[in-house]
Amino acid sequence: MSYGVSLHVWGDYACFTRPELKIERMSYEVMTPSAARGILSAIYWKPEFRWVIDRIHVLKPIRFMQVRRNELGAKMVCPSAAVMSGEKPDFIGQFIEKDRQQRAATILRDVSYVIDAHVEISEATPGVNDVAKHLEIFKRRVSRGQCFHAPCLGNREFPAFFELIDDAGSFPVSELPVEQKNRAFGLMLHDLVYRDDKKGKIICAHTGRKQTAEPRFFMAELVDGVLHVPSLQSTLA
Repeated sequence: MSYGVSLHVWGDYACFTRPELKIERMSYEVMTPSAARGILSAIYWKPEFRWVIDRIHVLKPIRFMQVRRNELGAKMVCPSAAVMSGEKPDFIGQFIEKDRQQRAATILRDVSYVIDAHVEISEATPGVNDVAKHLEIFKRRVSRGQCFHAPCLGNREFPAFFELIDDAGSFPVSELPVEQKNRAFGLMLHDLVYRDDKKGKIICAHTGRKQTAEPRFFMAELVDGVLHVPSLQSTLA
């Protein structure tokens, strides 16, 4: 029995934002492992396990486009009394007009990927080790189109469509040009690890306790159209 899954995801647009660029969004060239994990978790997730990304297959040419969008520069805080009563405070419209900012973004268009991943049982739940059960539930949810919330390609406004790859015969054909199949991308965000503020121990998932998030990076390289993802423990802080 296989202890991994392959999921085909695609969409019209995607933006896997580089964390070093704060003001205007600039996407990575390919999907990041954290974005891939987010798609899988949107379909199926339980606290006793975590998704581990093994490989990301790039199937479409890497093409950028620039867009300009209206965004808000701050969060709006409504008075609790007004929210409870169902009223709409007059300052909402004034707040939007005041803090509206027009920003440019460099995003990807017409993207398609295959995510290879497997499940690892959390150390916090050693008695629950039925990996096959979780994978079967995931496959059933994919076949029915079920998800906890709509998966997205980086940003919420870029929805991700998905389907399960059951065997090698259903693997989608790659349209990636030859000149883009082998490329080095430099440092790429892998994921966040969390350090327990009391014990100082590093864990790979957020448990709800008081923790400090630490980003981890790795040297990303596309080899024959495939991004091989190292383990989170071997990444650079």
